[in-house]
Amino acid sequence: MPEPESPVDSAATLLGAARVRELADRLGVRPTKNWGQNFVVDANTVRRIVRLAQVGPDDVVVEVGPGLGSLTLALLPAVRRVVAVEVDPVLAGALPQTVAEQAPTLADRLEVVHADALAVRELPGPPPTALVANLPYNVSVPVVLSFLERFPSIERVLVMVQLEVAERLAAQPGSKVYGVPSVKAAWHADVRLAGTVGRHVFWPAPNVDSGLVELVRHEPPVTEAPREQVFAAIDAAFLQRRKTLRAALAGWAGSAPRAEEILRRAGVDPQARGEAIDVEAFARIADAASHTGPRT
Repeated sequence: MPEPESPVDSAATLLGAARVRELADRLGVRPTKNWGQNFVVDANTVRRIVRLAQVGPDDVVVEVGPGLGSLTLALLPAVRRVVAVEVDPVLAGALPQTVAEQAPTLADRLEVVHADALAVRELPGPPPTALVANLPYNVSVPVVLSFLERFPSIERVLVMVQLEVAERLAAQPGSKVYGVPSVKAAWHADVRLAGTVGRHVFWPAPNVDSGLVELVRHEPPVTEAPREQVFAAIDAAFLQRRKTLRAALAGWAGSAPRAEEILRRAGVDPQARGEAIDVEAFARIADAASHTGPRT
């Protein structure tokens, strides 16, 4: 699939390796493992992310973990507004100045929120329409799922994450890496691996390659069961993924016989494993559970 055309970024001077290190030295910043910081030092990579995100002048983009501003500066010329959520107080405080220096005509498009992204329940200004980010590896899946849940206005997501995480998010039933992240992401969106990224574009270079994941929101599966009940069934099914669904869902359902009854009502083979069924099947299982007798 060909990549869309690149937006014009002439209003912003993007960050290269030398400028990133200069900014870090000025701020006394050294990337920390606790916050999963690996700063992008390659302008072509951030341009590619913006192209693949397919965002435009009407979009309000939330960016989690902007760091020193590499991706922020690539986004600002292309979109209406960027809300950057940064947990590091030094980086959060410095980003507006960096944007003022590198993209002075676009500085009014940026708003910085100093917060832990996993604790964010609301954002200032118009509702976000897209999430575009180079996500810290240690919180990537929770961030993607929580923002899709908390901000229904987000229609598109394009994130750079550890390649292994990217493959899990985009995995289909039957894949060896299909699991809880795959199913929960599929509840919210169509998910695909949009590309890979080498280690050399980061400072410091991580020990793993990265992947680009695209999520396009769709309506969740039809079910009378609440999302929380569907997700509880998903969690139970993969807690011991080698077990059949009849056995794996016994605790969730109340007993193995009741789990079998629920599965048969849902049209799912009780001897199947969680890795073999899709999110629609899990929705049917949760729905069937709400229409069977009480747990025993």
